[in-house]
Amino acid sequence: MSSSSIRRQSASAALSLVVAGLAGFPCPGSAATPVARIGRDNLVKLEVAATEQEIERGLMYRTELPEQNGMVFLFNPPRKVNFWMYHTLIPLDMLFIKDGKIVRLFQNVPPCKSEDPRGCATYPAGDGIEVTEVVELAGGYAQRHGVKEGDPVSFELPGR
Repeated sequence: MSSSSIRRQSASAALSLVVAGLAGFPCPGSAATPVARIGRDNLVKLEVAATEQEIERGLMYRTELPEQNGMVFLFNPPRKVNFWMYHTLIPLDMLFIKDGKIVRLFQNVPPCKSEDPRGCATYPAGDGIEVTEVVELAGGYAQRHGVKEGDPVSFELPGR
């Protein structure tokens, strides 16, 4: 195994430990709110969706999402996922992340108006994409803050 492979595995393991530590943390506004560092300069306070029930509900029924807030969905072990906008009332940006980098980015994804979940598009279409995390942000955040595919994403627990 090359030294770069060992460094990548070590970095991935460290990221997994930090992200795993996010599960169960309170919502934004509390003292222990986890954050994502997206690219070099963007910090976003996170709510955490780690259980299947939390992941399925996500940001459904929200009527607003402050600019500097978002939700992280944790997938440990990594797996292929598709997201949809069923019962989501606001447009969102979706950052599909694997091993600390944005591998797919969907911007300003519109709400799905269908009452039948089969009538809602999935992101990405098809078989899905393997990820370790997905971060959802207010629609247009990526464009307003220069976020793009390939950007690094790290997770932090302030005060720890």
